[in-house]
Formats: sequence, structure tokens, C-alpha cells
Amino acid sequence: MNVPFLDLKRQYSSIKDEIDQAVFNVLDHAKFIMGPEVKAFEEQVAKYCGAKFAIGVASGTDALLLSLRACGVEPTDEVITTGFSFFATAGVITRLGAIPVYVDIDPDTYNIDPQLIEKKITPKTKAIMPVHLYGQCADMDSISEIAKKHNLKVVEDAAQAIGAKYKGKKAGTLSDFGCFSFFPSKNLGAAGDGGMVVTNDPEMAELLRMLRVHGAKPKYYHSIVGYNSRLDTLQAAILSVKLKYLDEWTKKRREHAEIYNAAFKDSDIITPKEEDFNYHIYHQYTIAVKNRDRLREVLKEKQIGHDVYYPVPLHLQECYKSLGYKEGDLPVIERKGEEVISIPIYPELTKEEQNFVIETINRAV
Repeated sequence: MNVPFLDLKRQYSSIKDEIDQAVFNVLDHAKFIMGPEVKAFEEQVAKYCGAKFAIGVASGTDALLLSLRACGVEPTDEVITTGFSFFATAGVITRLGAIPVYVDIDPDTYNIDPQLIEKKITPKTKAIMPVHLYGQCADMDSISEIAKKHNLKVVEDAAQAIGAKYKGKKAGTLSDFGCFSFFPSKNLGAAGDGGMVVTNDPEMAELLRMLRVHGAKPKYYHSIVGYNSRLDTLQAAILSVKLKYLDEWTKKRREHAEIYNAAFKDSDIITPKEEDFNYHIYHQYTIAVKNRDRLREVLKEKQIGHDVYYPVPLHLQECYKSLGYKEGDLPVIERKGEEVISIPIYPELTKEEQNFVIETINRAV
């Protein structure tokens, strides 16, 4: 049986008429840049998250970049973050001339360990950027307390976590800025790149709106140098349709996760731990096993889609050699990087497909 890791065609087929109509409407009015669908989608996301403002940008990476810029991050500043994330988390820090300072993770949730943050703070520290990895929020109360104590900004990398909750509050609204990605594979995915920043600060919201259009306000008048980072009207139209189904899709992901949890509970497989105060949206269902390479071979042989997020920690990436990190500096991250593997969890996954995945993994392990 061929079980894809993700099948976006199934999702499209289920809402094809609505998507096609939304795209046709944009083609018909031809307002491709900052058209009415962008503002409408921003308002919908703000309402969904419980934030006052939402600003659409070109990608999740740009959401992080513009947010750090709005925080005042400048060359030689330091930003504390996790070493276990997609490269964009670190890359945006470097693009501003600042220095990423990596912290190890909680071995159960894979999120940044708040107990290790304070010792990394220096006079150069400007912000903390936790990542809500795989769709579960980091321990934001602890992080916010540290940030307040040291007068630091907090930017949530919620690229994988739209709809996730921490103590009843939505991801992205737990700090100064919340950053989302609409990369096609995300729980709320576009038909290309797209991103969003949410905030409750009106001045910061206005600054972000300026930054995404080259720093202009009004048009052609530039008090700051910004970027070309606008959310396309076509993408906003598609995402607006999909947002209506997000909670339903999340519910199905959680149901799949419960089935996996029950199936693997008596094995040596380490399943995701969902904190009592969190609502996990399972962007990825990530297990940890001792002999991952062997399991990958079996899954490939059985045509079961899978992936590893992330095999090379950020602190050990070639481009960050100059920072002086070495193997053993962040032991939990390094160990988990050798053990984790993500398996199919998308809403349209059938019962038969999931049972085949479970049987295959249990036999292999």
C-alpha cells in the first residue's frame, strides 16, 4: 500500500468548488497585489487567534524577519532561540546581522527549555524567540516571566502552530508578536508561500505594515527602509476558504494522534507528549526510536511517507561554525536529532492507511 506523507490533492478535492470560485473572483477583479481578500483574511485570522491585528506578509520566514526588525534587533544584538527548528528560525536573526544564541530543548515536548534561557542572557540580548514545534506551544508563562524580568521582547515562531492553544489562549497571542507560515504543507496551507504576523500593539502593527511595503507611508514616502513582503491576493483568497475548515481538520489530526498513541503505548516507541495545559494541533506526529535508520528503510520499502525534522541541529550547521558550537553542547537536541521521525497525520488519512502504518512500524520496532 502506498501511503503518502501528505496528500494535498485530497484536501483540494474536498473543497475544490470553493477554492476555484475564490481564485476566479481574484482573476476577475484583477487586484492581485493587496486586493480586498488580503484585508478580509487578515481580519479573519485576527479574530480566529484572538488578536487585535494581523498583518499578511510574503512568507513565514518574512513574518519572523519583520517581527524581529520591529523589535529593534540590530547587528551584533543577540536573540535567544532553540537549536531544534527549521533553518528560518536562525536565518532571520543572521540576516539582520544579529547573533542566534541556541538553547537546548525539553526532551518530552522538543520545545525550548525555559530553565536554560536565563543563563544565556547577556547585555546584548534583545529578544527571545521560542518555537512551537510540531504544533505544540512552548512554556510561554515561564518564557514571558524571564523576558519581563530582563526587559526583552518575545517573538513566537508559530509557523507550525496555528490553532494550537496554551492555557486556553491561541498560539501567536502569547507574546509581542506571533508568526505564522502558510507554506502548502502547513495545517493551513496556501498554494505557494505566505505568512502572517499577529500582535496586539497598534504601533507595531503599523510599523509592520510599513515594513512589508519597502517602509513606505504614504506610498512613495519612505521614513525607513523596508522589504517587499506582501501576502498575494490569490493566496489570501485561497487561505480564507481553508480557514473555515481548519478546526475540523485539526480535530481529525488529533483523532489520528490518539489512535497512534494507543497503538504504540506498549512498545519502545516514544510518542508525542501533550502537556496538560496545551492543545496540540499535530502539524507533525513525531515519534522517537533508537534505530531510526532501520525504520526509515522499512517505511521506504513499504512505500509509507515519512520525514525527519530535523536531522542536523542549527548549532551544528556548516554556516554557523563561526559561532563556536560543537557536538555535545546541546545534548538533548543532538540525541533527538538522531531519533525522531514523523509519519502521516493529515486529516484525509484513511483508517486502512493508518492501520497499515501502525502495523508496519510495530513490526519494524
